[in-house]
Amino acid sequence: MGLCQPAGRCRPDGRGQPVSLAATDRGLAAYVAVTAAYWAFMLTDGALRMLVLLHFHTLGFSPVQLAYLFVLYEFAGCVTNLSAGWIAARFGLTSTLYAGLGLQVAALLALAQLDPGWSVTLSVVYVMLVQGLSGVAKDLAKMSSKSAVKLLAPKGEGVLFRWVALLTGSKNAVKGLGFLLGAALLALAGFHVAVLGMAGVLAAILIAVLIGMPAGLPAGRKDAKFREVFSGNRNINWLSFARVFLFGARDVWFVVGIPVYFYAVLSDGTEAGNRSAFFIIGTFMAIWIILYGAVQASAPRLLRAASRGEAAMVTSARHWAAALIAVPALLAALTLTAGAPAPWLTAALIAGLLIFGAVFAVNSALHSYLILAFTEDSRVTMDVGFYYMANATGRLLGTLLSGLSYQLGGVALCLATAAAMVALSALGAGKLRPLRP
Repeated sequence: MGLCQPAGRCRPDGRGQPVSLAATDRGLAAYVAVTAAYWAFMLTDGALRMLVLLHFHTLGFSPVQLAYLFVLYEFAGCVTNLSAGWIAARFGLTSTLYAGLGLQVAALLALAQLDPGWSVTLSVVYVMLVQGLSGVAKDLAKMSSKSAVKLLAPKGEGVLFRWVALLTGSKNAVKGLGFLLGAALLALAGFHVAVLGMAGVLAAILIAVLIGMPAGLPAGRKDAKFREVFSGNRNINWLSFARVFLFGARDVWFVVGIPVYFYAVLSDGTEAGNRSAFFIIGTFMAIWIILYGAVQASAPRLLRAASRGEAAMVTSARHWAAALIAVPALLAALTLTAGAPAPWLTAALIAGLLIFGAVFAVNSALHSYLILAFTEDSRVTMDVGFYYMANATGRLLGTLLSGLSYQLGGVALCLATAAAMVALSALGAGKLRPLRP
């Protein structure tokens, strides 16, 4: 039976089925609202990460202590994603989206209460707890937004890939701007003013979303069982395995190693030198994330997804994972060969990590598409939650190894560890089997 209005305002979808134009318009409006809310969240998320990292590095925290600040953030993501899929299935996607935005406001307000007079131990514990709350918020918002794409995207060849790539790519571009914003706010306004300002802006956006969110997302079903979170789908389990090590390979150098290395190379120890280093590091991190987002958004066109089926996308996931291994391996070898830091080495690392970002983005876009292609509408929040639990596990593993690797072997060991983790991700991608040609 078709979904046409009595007036006949309908069109065929990609499989020849009639679809109401009014329903399509409502779905597009809901998609735009979800995307806007996710953008606002990720801008503050990127800024907060840079604020915390640079602020506490200038206070004398070691690389391992800096990594500890983000451990609970990532661990909270693991736990949140495992349960968020069930919560969304039971209470609706808008509920988890609003909860994510609200908790981020609470986390920012709590971080503003940090007292510089506290001991290092108390400061680390307090910031870990606040970052844990922010981690819960981030993954509630992420799971809600990504699941919404599966439910709102019109049916048709390549449409799902385009919509998810646009959401994910634009989100990462916005998060990259957040890195730059965080570094700039720290240099110009200071830690506390920056945190309070972001809390106020995000609270205003939450209110606007609460008032203006259109219909289009499911309200949930009361019979959803928590045990449904664990998937029996072989592809989803192997894709989640690949995701763990893909994001671990990024964060093992991204979270602590490269920012601390660049700070050591660029700062001369003066206040003016520190501010200059903040801007340069923030700019690099922003450019990296923006490039990552731009390539993600372009991935459907780059891979010619509109004319290729699921089997071709699975094959592409294997090939792109294998190609990524070479980049951190070569950079690690180059760093070991160079020995002491030098301007040419810094330039080579910047160029190499931007290449890593571009290839990484294609891998990430393929994963984000495949998780939605492999799941069913009735299980989308469960499977997406499980998949992003794996994503958070990878970030947690990468965060822990980032501080430890840098402390033991500098940036070279961070990059060598990244190469090993990408190899494990490629192993997982090699186990995927297409459901459709």
